[in-house]
Amino acid sequence: MILPNTRASFGRSDAMTLVELLGSNDPELRRGARSRLESGGIDALLDDPRTLNAVLTESHLAVSTDVVFYVLVRHALLESGVSDRLAADYLTSLILAFGQGRRAYRFKVDSRDEFFYLVDLLKRIGEASAGDLFLLRSHLGNYALWLTGLFPDYIEHRTLRRGAPPIHYYEEMGSSGFSGAAGMREARELGLEGLFETVARDFSTLREALNRMADRVLWRDAENPVERLLREVARRSPPV
Repeated sequence: MILPNTRASFGRSDAMTLVELLGSNDPELRRGARSRLESGGIDALLDDPRTLNAVLTESHLAVSTDVVFYVLVRHALLESGVSDRLAADYLTSLILAFGQGRRAYRFKVDSRDEFFYLVDLLKRIGEASAGDLFLLRSHLGNYALWLTGLFPDYIEHRTLRRGAPPIHYYEEMGSSGFSGAAGMREARELGLEGLFETVARDFSTLREALNRMADRVLWRDAENPVERLLREVARRSPPV
């Protein structure tokens, strides 16, 4: 189950690494970053545009992969007018989890079934037991957002060359997945009801923000974006 728990994993060592990153060997800048950390917490540093600039320009980053992806996602959403930190946290957790092995194709970690097409997921949802229905609906939303957010060119290529569904089909299916999952008991118990409703409503906006992030940062010089992403998250522990 993908949960918005990446931001909560950031500890004091991550915060101090950000202080050093913003300090840039300048004692005054370091003191300023430390002061903002003490007064506003780690979010004051994560939301600082200079942190994004440092992440994009520093050649030798000591910042963890989780922090880097959170900063990239958070600032992409802010640029789109989405200030909800929970949404940024969830999208970051989604990217990091789906970048592990074949997790993107499985609606739960221990499942042997893999789904490469939304139509197959929809068929499985129609046949699902009560215990799997919530996971399948949320996975439909997650998988559609993963594909449209990070691999829109792949979808467009399939549309033009093979007559596959266009990107708005994926948006509709992804939004319906999140909307359906939001109305279930499991979403309320996990505290995901409001988040899923937000993602369902703003699916297109979130997708476009991820497109900009991917175009600017991830795939600029990559021949194979999937392999590039897997390399980016290779240091992560096994998916959850």
